[in-house]
Amino acid sequence: MNGRTRIRVPAFAAILALSCLGANGQSIGGPTWNPHTGPPAGAKYVGEKVCAECHVQEAKNFLKTPMAQAGQLAANAEVLQVYPLLKLKMGPFRYLIVRKGNQSIYSVTDGKKTISAPILWAFGKDVGGQTYILRHGGAYYQSRVSFFKALNGLAETYGAPKTPLQTLEDAFGERLDKVDAQSCIACHATGAVVGGVLQAEIFVPGVSCEACHGPGARHVAALHEGKPAAPLIFNPARLSPYDLDEFCGSCHRTWEQIEKAQEFDIRNVRFQPYRLEKSKCWDAMDPRISCLACHNPHNPLVEEAGFYDSKCLACHLEKGTAKKADHPDPACPVATHNCITCHMPKYDLPGAHFKFTDHDIRVVRPGAPYPG
Repeated sequence: MNGRTRIRVPAFAAILALSCLGANGQSIGGPTWNPHTGPPAGAKYVGEKVCAECHVQEAKNFLKTPMAQAGQLAANAEVLQVYPLLKLKMGPFRYLIVRKGNQSIYSVTDGKKTISAPILWAFGKDVGGQTYILRHGGAYYQSRVSFFKALNGLAETYGAPKTPLQTLEDAFGERLDKVDAQSCIACHATGAVVGGVLQAEIFVPGVSCEACHGPGARHVAALHEGKPAAPLIFNPARLSPYDLDEFCGSCHRTWEQIEKAQEFDIRNVRFQPYRLEKSKCWDAMDPRISCLACHNPHNPLVEEAGFYDSKCLACHLEKGTAKKADHPDPACPVATHNCITCHMPKYDLPGAHFKFTDHDIRVVRPGAPYPG
């Protein structure tokens, strides 16, 4: 495979345990960390303001990222403030989201009966869409309709079951079981799961420092005591490219998750770690093709195509240059700049009202079907 390495290894938690623990079982890159299972019971978070005392610039830049705003309390959700009245008719059902003070009330009616509930959390920034989490009858629900920036209004939530809505309860939203609620909230919040249990009353909406680095209380305490603190915080940058892909994929979807869901069509274009591993140039051990090679999670996403040329040229030769041992891949015979516009095309995902960049890096043939 052109010297590239493709590996399929066991589940995510096991991967992190192997990558973070030395032969004697001691942590070498920080504690093992999976936001879906969270830290052991009793672990303490310190909050992004404490992290910012040392990591000033990273914290300042990160606040501008979609990840930092991936989850918001309804009271703070900008979309719900800017659009105080949202409505949609879908089949026999009518939806209404009305702003009342710091609350937004979500309602659905069939003309005879109505179910209403205050929105708890808004998940997703207005870059693409925003979906709402509600509580009804003692259970969490994902709203049946979402806000989409391209529409400046509501439409059916992407990925909602396509079975016809038979009852008002079905129309209200998708009921989340314990596993779904934990997985969903953990990817849009910080400190949502501790000891494998959802902490719905105390988590912080949005992906902040400790969502990726783990709870920081022991790390901060060691610093204040003048002791080595690095082993007490998880640093994803120390992972191998494969392990890093799996780590990011815990929320952005891994190969294993796509295999399990059998989503081998256009639906998986939004799952970057899975798509990246399909690339011909993917190498599980080469940091030049890892998530962090192109993206600094502390900074807003760079939209300019030319920014990524240098990332491609870390492996590919520039046109007209001699072959080098550390540049194993050939020069593009067609163009010399804006590589991703050809080799990472954007796809309009039906129902998502948004175009996603395909991270399956390849030569795209005219008229070629989507490589699921």
